[in-house]
Amino acid sequence: MFIRFTKAQQEMMIEDIQRFFYNQRDEELSEFEAERLLDFMKEHIAPYIYNAALSDAKYVVERQYASIEEELMALERPINRK
Repeated sequence: MFIRFTKAQQEMMIEDIQRFFYNQRDEELSEFEAERLLDFMKEHIAPYIYNAALSDAKYVVERQYASIEEELMALERPINRK
């Protein structure tokens, strides 16, 4: 998978998964089970989230580009041809 996390980030996500299952389902997941779930989410769910984030970023960049383009056009000087 193209998504890489530091060891500390991975450990925090595993703890979050364990906490979620305990709080929401009253179920204790082992570190191994939580890690397998995280791997599944990284492989199957994360690409949807990643692509949505890219789409959002593209929209922001396009809006900024349009704004810059408008500002540049406003700076144009008329050309007087006699």
